[in-house]
This record gives sequence, structure tokens and C-alpha cells, in this order.
Amino acid sequence: MKLNLKSLQNKAEWLSKGYILPEYDIEAVRKTSKLTPRWLHFGAGNIFRAYIAVLQQRLLNAGKSDTGIIVCETFDEEIIKKAYRPYDNLTLAVTLKGSGEIQKEIVGSLTETLIPSEDFDRMKEVFRSSTLQIISLTITEKGYTLKDGNGEYFPWIKPDFEDFNNHPTSTIGIISYLLLERFKAGASPLALLSMDNCSHNGTLLKIAVMEYAEVWKSQGHVNDAFLYYLNDESKISFNWSMIDKITPRPSEILQKQFSKEGLEGMELVKTSKNTYVSPFVNAEESQYLAIEDLFPNGKPPLQDVGVLFSDKTTIDKIEKMKVCTCLNPLHTVLAVYGCLLGYESISAEMKDPLLKGFIEKMGYDEGMPVVVDPGIINAKDFIRNSIEVRFPNPFVPDTPQRIATDTSKKIHVRFGETMKAYIERGTTDLSFLTFIPLFLAGWLRYLMALDDEGKTFELSPDPNLESLQPYVSSFSLGFTGDVHDELKNLLSNKEIFGIDLYEYNLGDKVESYFKTMIEGPGAIRKILIKHIL
Repeated sequence: MKLNLKSLQNKAEWLSKGYILPEYDIEAVRKTSKLTPRWLHFGAGNIFRAYIAVLQQRLLNAGKSDTGIIVCETFDEEIIKKAYRPYDNLTLAVTLKGSGEIQKEIVGSLTETLIPSEDFDRMKEVFRSSTLQIISLTITEKGYTLKDGNGEYFPWIKPDFEDFNNHPTSTIGIISYLLLERFKAGASPLALLSMDNCSHNGTLLKIAVMEYAEVWKSQGHVNDAFLYYLNDESKISFNWSMIDKITPRPSEILQKQFSKEGLEGMELVKTSKNTYVSPFVNAEESQYLAIEDLFPNGKPPLQDVGVLFSDKTTIDKIEKMKVCTCLNPLHTVLAVYGCLLGYESISAEMKDPLLKGFIEKMGYDEGMPVVVDPGIINAKDFIRNSIEVRFPNPFVPDTPQRIATDTSKKIHVRFGETMKAYIERGTTDLSFLTFIPLFLAGWLRYLMALDDEGKTFELSPDPNLESLQPYVSSFSLGFTGDVHDELKNLLSNKEIFGIDLYEYNLGDKVESYFKTMIEGPGAIRKILIKHIL
């Protein structure tokens, strides 16, 4: 058995091994998609294959669509060359259920794979097509940022503006350039749909695209009509969305299982850009996708496969509910404290009553009183599902080390928004909070790169580590002096925390917790016992 179209012709063998196969004519769908493309996606990573592509497969299986999704990868072309094309653009999507059941589905909805260095003419052709309805993206939050902290264009952005005759190479630059192609070809309408896990993602996309348009206008390459086209929602929409599904790195345990079943070629490969890829993706069962219902050229009936559609205000509420209360803050607590307490999986942490109690108290006691209620999703059900179903799932091989990536860039939203919500309700003294400051103190302790036993560990990647670690560099286990002078500038940093912690009587509390945590080995578990049990 091999993951390719020829091997799939032997349906009986695949079905006998428990694989779910596409229920439509893959070749016919690919032919129709090539002639009348409707959906092009940028970002060939795991969440796209494990979730978005599977949704389209559901529509194809039900006969509610006759086209698939064209996928383009602009950052790491090796993903296409190593995880898509050798397998006829098929994907094995594996759902890891908490019961231990493993659902294995061959996904054929990915009809064509494009990389700019080889297929730019085809990309132009797709964008010019009046049938195209959706350009969607999963390029991570970083993909929408064009400038560094000093307001200078990043080195990979600068070349996009230096020679207009050579097409851009960054994702946003490529999309902006191709939107100009669509404008010149008749200005057909189109929805641009960011599916990245960041707040107001559609606005981030629009700001970035408009930056390109404005610069090109200043250089004399485009006129006002192109900018009007981009700003006219009846022509171009920049939809907000909220997406949620955990898709960890492909599991080597699963790869070995496939091999035993006779399925060859499922090896994991690391690209030159440090992306771990495989022809299979594994993901949890829980999933949520809510999209702003604004599609000027029409859309597939995704509501029939569980996608929620609503207005911008409701999408914003769903995003805030998840990111500020019901999922992301809890995940970040488990990430930081998991590293401090020596855990290597999120599910193992959930067996620790201290860590499970921590996220319960922070979520239910401190988060839920000011949670944003979106109406179409129940916040209590969402947080209960996170704590009782998603995090404890031992078959989802997710690690605290992965989740701890870029923590400094997340704190102001995942914790700062809750603190600001209390302030907006008239509460100026936040010293009654216990578990948010306990997390913040734990994060400071994490920056020391010493676990609770005093052993060193490797910090997860974070763009601010170089500037953050000096704040804690003078501390060691057993330190008994004052910590205020070293920490005051950090704990008053509104960019990191969303507020000045001292202004609302939390700075001293974080200092106190942190000082307790560096008393010696075992101090972290000791303070958790004090506040949780």
C-alpha cells in the first residue's frame, strides 16, 4: 500500500485496514477545479490538511461541491515537494480520539499544488478567473507583519518594493500582486479569508495588503482605482474568522503503526527551514471554525459541515472567548508550568491535580466572570471541553515545549485582556486575583531556564528572549534578596502584559510569588500546593 492514486484503486485492501476513502471521482474534481477554480489556499501546513481540506472533502462526498482546493506554499516550498507531490497531492488525515480510537481518512480534496518559483503563471491564471471565490490563508500571525520593531521593512519584505517588474516573494506581497492581476482582468469580486489563530485576522491581512498597494501607488505602479477596489467590500472582503483545532507534529508512533499495516512511505522529514512534514497529519477530534459571512463572489456551503457563519461582532466575541478565557490562557499555563515541572506532554500534565486545579481555578474562577459571551457558542461548554476532553487526550502528542513558543507575544492577549476586562468594569485594584499573577510569576521563573529541581532546560523559541532573560539573570535558587529593582521595568511593561501591573496592585504580588519560587528546589510545587489544594 502506498499513498497514491494508483494504489487507491485497490479499494478493498484500504477498506480492510480501516481507512476511509473519498466518495467522489478525484480526477473529475481535479479537472473541474483546474478549469473553474473556486478556492485557493496559502499555507500548506498541518491545520490546513487536517481541518480545512477535510471540510471540503465532506462537501465533495455529499455532492454539495464539484471542486476542491488549490494549495500554494510561499514560505517553505519543500512542504509541497516532500509531503504533497510525491503522494499525488493526497493526504492521510488521522483523528486521535480520547477513547483511543484512531480514524484514518484519505483526503483527495487538494486538487493542485503551486509554488511561486515554478508556478507563478498558473497562480496568475487562477487569480484572473472570475469563478474564484475564496483566497484563504494559514500562514501564522508572523506572516502578516511587514516591519520590525523599529518600523523598518524586514529583509525579506524590502525586495518586494525594489523592482516591481519582478514579482514579490513574500506571501502578502504575492497575494497583493495577484490581486492587481485580478483587478486588471476585470476586477471580479473575491473573499480573502484569514484562518490564522490571531485576533482580527482579516484586518491584519487588509492592513498588510493595503501597505503594498499604497507603496506601489507612491511609486507610480498603480492608481487610486486599485485602492478603491481593495477597499470596496462588495468587491474584496477581508473576513475575520476563529479557528481552533490542535494539530501537533506527526507522530512517529503512528508512522510505525502505518508501516505494520503495510502502508509504505509515511516517514517524517525535516525541511531545511526546520518544518517537520509527512504525508499524514494527526489532530484532535475537537474543532471549531467561525467565519464572518461576507463573500462577494459566493461561497461553498460550509455551514453544512459544521462551520459557523455570523457578523464581525460575533466572530470577534468568539475569538475573545477562546483566546482570552476558554482555551489559550489555559494552554499557556500548562506550557510554562509543564516545562518547569518536567512534563513532556500536555495530557500527562492533566493527571497532575495541581496543574489541572490551576487551570480550573484560573479559567472558572478568574476568567469566566468577565468572559465575552458570543451567544452562538456556550463559553462554559467550551472551557469544560478544553479541560475535560481536549487537554487530557493522551493520544494527541502535544508538548508544553511546543505550546510555550512565543509566550511573550501572547501574554498581553491571553491574560492582559482579562485583567483589562475587570478594569473596564470599574475594578482598579486587581490584588484579589491569584492565578493570573501566579502564572505571570511562573513565566518569570521559566525565563531562568531552570526547572523545579534546579536542572537547566532549553527555552522554547521566542523573539524577545534576548531582551527578557537579563531581567532574571541575577537570580538563582536560594536567592533571598529583594527582587523589585530587577523586575520593576518588566512588570510595568504594558506591551508585554497589557497593563502596568503595579498600577493595579499586581506587581508586588507577582514579585512575592516569584520570590517564593526561587527559594530552592521544589519551591514551585510547594507554592502550587498552597494555593490550589
